[in-house]
Amino acid sequence: MNKIKLLFLLILPISIISFTGFVKMDQKENQNMKEKMISAKVDSLLSQMTIEEKIGQMIQVDMLALENPEDITKYYIGSLLSGGDSDPKDITPKGWAEMYDNYQPYALKTRLKIPLIYGIDAVHGHNNVHGAVIFPHNIGLGATRNPELVERVAKAAAEEIRATGMNWTFAPCVAVARNERWGRTYESFGETPELAEQLGSAYVKGLQGEDLSAPNAVVSCTKHFVGDGGTTNGKDQGNTEVDEETLRKIHLPGYIAAIEADTKTIMVSFSSWNGDKLHGHKYLLTDVLKNELGFKGFLVSDWAAIDQLEGDYRSDIEKSINAGLDMVMIPFGPKAENNYVQFYNHLNDLVKEGKVSEERINDAVKRILAVKFESGLFENPFTNKSLTKNIGTPEHREVAREAVRESIVLLKNQNNALPLSKDVKNLLVLGKNADDIGAQCGGWTITWQGKNGDIVPGTTILNAIKNAVPNSKVTFSENGKTNEKEFDAVVVVLGEKPYAEMMGDISDLSLSKEDVELVKSAKKTGKPVITILISGRPLLIENVLDQTDAFIAAWLPGTEGTGVTDVLFGDHNFKGKLPHSWPKNMEQVPVNHGDANYSPLFEYGFGLKY
Repeated sequence: MNKIKLLFLLILPISIISFTGFVKMDQKENQNMKEKMISAKVDSLLSQMTIEEKIGQMIQVDMLALENPEDITKYYIGSLLSGGDSDPKDITPKGWAEMYDNYQPYALKTRLKIPLIYGIDAVHGHNNVHGAVIFPHNIGLGATRNPELVERVAKAAAEEIRATGMNWTFAPCVAVARNERWGRTYESFGETPELAEQLGSAYVKGLQGEDLSAPNAVVSCTKHFVGDGGTTNGKDQGNTEVDEETLRKIHLPGYIAAIEADTKTIMVSFSSWNGDKLHGHKYLLTDVLKNELGFKGFLVSDWAAIDQLEGDYRSDIEKSINAGLDMVMIPFGPKAENNYVQFYNHLNDLVKEGKVSEERINDAVKRILAVKFESGLFENPFTNKSLTKNIGTPEHREVAREAVRESIVLLKNQNNALPLSKDVKNLLVLGKNADDIGAQCGGWTITWQGKNGDIVPGTTILNAIKNAVPNSKVTFSENGKTNEKEFDAVVVVLGEKPYAEMMGDISDLSLSKEDVELVKSAKKTGKPVITILISGRPLLIENVLDQTDAFIAAWLPGTEGTGVTDVLFGDHNFKGKLPHSWPKNMEQVPVNHGDANYSPLFEYGFGLKY
């Protein structure tokens, strides 16, 4: 090797390091410059605002609670939302976009023309829009252990959300679910803070992208701060009874990672910490979250959550705003108690009386305006109609399919029952959940609680099986009864009925008697039995496990059932690992990785391959 080549090889790594450092420095300088520009815009706008205009920015009204759209102008309302079942009559992409665009002009008629920021419960895709791709719920994403894939899932979801105009979603949920009784277990990535850290931050990055003002970027809302997955007995909106060290060790890391990923908003939890409601907890909201952790975005309440504080509505407002809440979600109209008009009037009076300082109001409004400026709302307040084509694309369905096949976990594979051969001649498929797209999607799909049936376009597991083996005879029976006698194998699909928060809390994780009987009837055929469980959490399966040759936990896979057959027939190997310890019985619940006496049916991280 000559001296010139040697010198070049020695200098090259140094040059690369220097260039990389320069690029990082340049990016940091650009970010600092951008922040300064936004800060200047915020300060300029804030200096022009009356106290009434400021308070209006702190109000978020549910779409169905808005008695008259003129109230947006009259009370300077800063945000609307569609929560749960708050939908337009037309739930197609066109219908959603038109609804959004119909409200925005009322905000732009105000003196300062500050646009609305519109929030949506798009928690596993744009799940209230007919035709959108429904991705696996977070419990399934947790089983993938794949931050890069999770980021792509969030990016695809963001593109579909923006296609209807909205640019703010109440996701990701970084709750660390410690008790499977909790009906929101499936909204959590798993039982360990590590999963919340890795996958929550990836989801934030996927939603927000590198430039929040880009046409495919969406403001993230990391939730629910803090400890909502650790309530006693898994009770929704309950009490998390742990010391501060445990709270910080288990429930805080997901938020630290999300803040490092620059999440712009955080939603406060309904729940309490050792008896004190989070919505009035100044130490956690201001001292820890804003001051210690340096969260620069704004805090939004959950659905009418300040109403749960002690006292009347006026004192609820005073306590929550002084605790550090910046925007309040109000689902009630003027004819109901504790409505947005009352909030507007009460907070005005509290400022005049000196019970809430204008400095606190200014801090809240600065945070809200900064997000509106950074997200490009002032420049682009209406739907970009050219993006409508992004809803339900084959590319997005392919991302969802990949997420499904990486999320499902193989718990048992006796006698090499799997993979099934594509040359199988006769296949029996049992269980109504095999042909139920609503069951596959679970809660937060079209309706708040979700529902069974053909509620969205997609591929059921049954249809995916038929597509995978077009030359085979596939017999389907919902109840296990059939006149056919000859089969090569039996696939049984068990599952929970769809549910969401509150209604999903249960005291018994046992399979239904109907599902147990299905497995028994399959066993009687004398053929290999493959059982697939559709559920939002681990269920008690010991009473059927010995009667099935293979057992698959498929979680809530969403619309792309083909991801299940990708591994069922061996086109891809299983990759999923349990995001939750799988209990043997109810006496063992809760059981979590790291417990002193740890002996679950299947350990956290368990997952077989072929």
